[in-house]
Amino acid sequence: MKKTVLLFLLLLSVVANSQQITVSPAIFQVDEPVTITASFASPDCNEMGANPTKVYMHSGIGSEANPWASAKGNWGADDGIGLMTKNADDTWSITITPSVYFGLTTIQQNEATKMGLVFRNAAGSQTLKQAPSCSDFFVKVGSFQVSLTTPAENSAIIITSGSGFNITATNTNGAASYLLKANGNLIDTNASTSNYSYSHTDITSNQTYELSVTQGVTTVVKKFSVVVNPNTVSETMPSGLVDGINYNAADVTKATLVLDAPLKDFVYVAGNFNDWQPSSAYAMKKDPVTGKFWLELTGLVSGENNTYQYWVVETTPIANSPSLVKTADPYSTLVLSPYDDATIPATSYPNMPVYPAGQSFEVSVLKTGQTPYNWQVTNFAKPEKEKLVVYEVLVRDFDAARNYKSLIDKMEYFKTLKINAIELMPVMEFEGNESWGYNTSFHMALDKFYGTSDKLKELIDLCHQNGIAVILDVALNHAFGRNPMVRMWMNDPDGDGFGSPTIENPYFNTVAKHAYNVGEDFNHQSLKTQNYVERVVKQWIEEYKIDGFRWDLTKGFTQNCTANDGSCTDSYQQDRVDVLKKYADYSWSLDPTHYTIFEHLGSDPEEQQWANYRIAETPSKGVMMWGKMTNQYNQLSMGYASDSDISRMTSTSRGFTANRLMGYAESHDEERLMYKNVQYGNSGGTYNVKNIDTALSRMSAIGAVSLLVPGPKMIWHFGELGWENSIFTCNDNTVNSDFDAISGDCKLDKKPQPQWLNNWLGNSNRNKIYNDWAKMITLKIKEPVFSGTATMASVSSLAVNIKISDNNLSATQLKDVLILANFDVIAQNIPTAFQYAGTWYDLMDNTMINVTDVNLAMNIPAGEYRIYGNKPANLAIADFEKGNSVNLYPNPVSDYFTLNITTTKVQIYSVSGQLVKSFNANKNSDFQFGVSELKTGLYVVKANDEKGKVQVMKFIKK
Repeated sequence: MKKTVLLFLLLLSVVANSQQITVSPAIFQVDEPVTITASFASPDCNEMGANPTKVYMHSGIGSEANPWASAKGNWGADDGIGLMTKNADDTWSITITPSVYFGLTTIQQNEATKMGLVFRNAAGSQTLKQAPSCSDFFVKVGSFQVSLTTPAENSAIIITSGSGFNITATNTNGAASYLLKANGNLIDTNASTSNYSYSHTDITSNQTYELSVTQGVTTVVKKFSVVVNPNTVSETMPSGLVDGINYNAADVTKATLVLDAPLKDFVYVAGNFNDWQPSSAYAMKKDPVTGKFWLELTGLVSGENNTYQYWVVETTPIANSPSLVKTADPYSTLVLSPYDDATIPATSYPNMPVYPAGQSFEVSVLKTGQTPYNWQVTNFAKPEKEKLVVYEVLVRDFDAARNYKSLIDKMEYFKTLKINAIELMPVMEFEGNESWGYNTSFHMALDKFYGTSDKLKELIDLCHQNGIAVILDVALNHAFGRNPMVRMWMNDPDGDGFGSPTIENPYFNTVAKHAYNVGEDFNHQSLKTQNYVERVVKQWIEEYKIDGFRWDLTKGFTQNCTANDGSCTDSYQQDRVDVLKKYADYSWSLDPTHYTIFEHLGSDPEEQQWANYRIAETPSKGVMMWGKMTNQYNQLSMGYASDSDISRMTSTSRGFTANRLMGYAESHDEERLMYKNVQYGNSGGTYNVKNIDTALSRMSAIGAVSLLVPGPKMIWHFGELGWENSIFTCNDNTVNSDFDAISGDCKLDKKPQPQWLNNWLGNSNRNKIYNDWAKMITLKIKEPVFSGTATMASVSSLAVNIKISDNNLSATQLKDVLILANFDVIAQNIPTAFQYAGTWYDLMDNTMINVTDVNLAMNIPAGEYRIYGNKPANLAIADFEKGNSVNLYPNPVSDYFTLNITTTKVQIYSVSGQLVKSFNANKNSDFQFGVSELKTGLYVVKANDEKGKVQVMKFIKK
């Protein structure tokens, strides 16, 4: 699979396919008009179809080495820049004068010898590219052109020490001047020729060549290199070393690198410590037992960043596979990218190491003498699995700053919601910056777009300080094209440095072995793959204190199926059961309380193998299974009875011995409930679900019948505020969910931030969901009965009846719960079937009702719910309403409020967790706390009394 980078960064040297594009005139100068015409008749490398509705030319111009030096167009923007015109024969054309179109200076015009072209739809989601390689188009500019005959441009020749090779080149338009440099030193000149030839002999060290050809004021530079076989030394590797970087605890000037590269003949380490020109001293040794390459680096400076790559060589590669691959370390914990780093904001990653000039592809970062992070919590006690309420969050879309600091600044928001776990969608090094993170390329490295390693650790540490576990979403089913283990054994017929796995690849399948593949498919029966996965697990548990993993797409961990056989992929596969148990075992060997969560969404018999695995141990193990219930809950929220059976929200319905189902009504992969409510909700009569406020009023009931079902549960961020924007919302706020349409879909686009910009917590309809869910979550976490057993009829109905009981609790405890909800659009008499007669309590406020007839139907208005218990919810209510002995008056507040206690400090926070005002001196009970300057909305007050006790309350600013 090709790398997923911004297309204008590709620097390939190919010729335009005449069947796809034509250039008129064929030979043109930089200051002359030229018409470029594209044909979409062929499907080859054409994602736009034969009849696109709108076509943009994204283009650049520059030298042979960098045809994209001056780029024109805004990728994904429908702004008219590069817009083409449709012709009568269904081709598309644009006429430009390059010097004017690109705004070139005189110097840039003199250097311009090549243009790069890519054709796209308006959204930038579909392209036409050069067949058959699907690379960029390139067009010669000017009458002076240079062809490097031997060796091939940008190639690397492998030679034995002391041998030589020939360099030949030709040019058009008469004689030119040739200068040849090796490693920066001039070795040959020819002042006037159009057919250049030179033989470089007796080469004993690696060489990088530049052939500069000048005619008039125009210079063309061709580059190539020679790598000398160092005759690898066989030497036993020191004990205790692992793949990747091994720091020397006793000597910060040293580090040892280890690379496992079967079938490769030799490897150099190139880096800033040898000016990226490794001598034989940087040829890696080879361990005779394991076959691994290794090298001890010396002379390193403590605390300084070092960048490096491996030059991995196979002297006799198979067809279409390169001899030389320059790659970062597969086990990198920090990589620098020539594709992505330039657009990472300094506010998110200050003082980011600079990508080394003159290099290509990712490079690894090595730094000795690093100061370990000072963890404030070193013995975090994880919440019980059965009590987990997980808040799934995409860092990129949580706040406008789109980084870890955004979550840190809004910790009060999470605390007030009462969730006890946060699940971060993938943060491992992924391709591009505008991503959900599932296109991972380096699984042990932290992606820099969201912030630094220390900032993520600060977030985790702060979560732990507040009783919140941190779970990481990991995509270990696959990797994408920049992954070093893909690139070291790849098919690369077009020579761009990227490709798909060859039959020699010890980590990846050449074709996917399941029906849901993206990227390149790991072979999880390979011991090398298993070792890599376990190293990834170890890194995140030990370095970042991650409390659990949500394993993405576990259906892909089999070797038994094909990409076209969904029934095989969906059915029970023993190899998949076994290898995933092995990974779970390894996680638990490092942390016996580690959360292991599988996104399998498969058959009950297979999921039972993991859910019931090792649950009888102390501490209890068992894998938590993702339980998608979006359609059923959305049917309820919209007010439709068909397909609304939510009985499979329980673990017992799936044959799980313990409560191991992480059920959810919403996740990142599914359409928002509220979006469908307002688009498609039941609109019969005066009660119209399509009305935004009516739709919002139904979401508290959704929380009651989902969050309180025993077992771990999950919220997709801002469901608690009734987010009604579609997951297919585009950057321009339009909605496009049709992936087959010309403009593609917008599922992965950055999302707007109305929840903060429009102060949703200040909206009483949205705030009610947030507060109701917070109280329900408190009930779930604090009251033991919600670890009991749930019973509900397996039926599609708008009248929901859920009974939850724990017979192990005493009669004096809250041990029986009845949840009723009416999802119809009219009031209904809902059958109750109380467990027994007597006094029952509304658990949302502990008010009493007297039940004399256990079968008496209860009239419940449309969209509302009731939660009854046999005893008051003393544990939950006491926790939720902590500080109620302090009275804040008036509330809502206009200009000031008073507190009925003497305070030593009062702090006012926005609901997003930002401190907005403080009163630090002692204040008597009649003191007026002025807040007239605050904006309308909801605020949180923290008040310290004379004994140092902290009281927390809220007020609404009018």
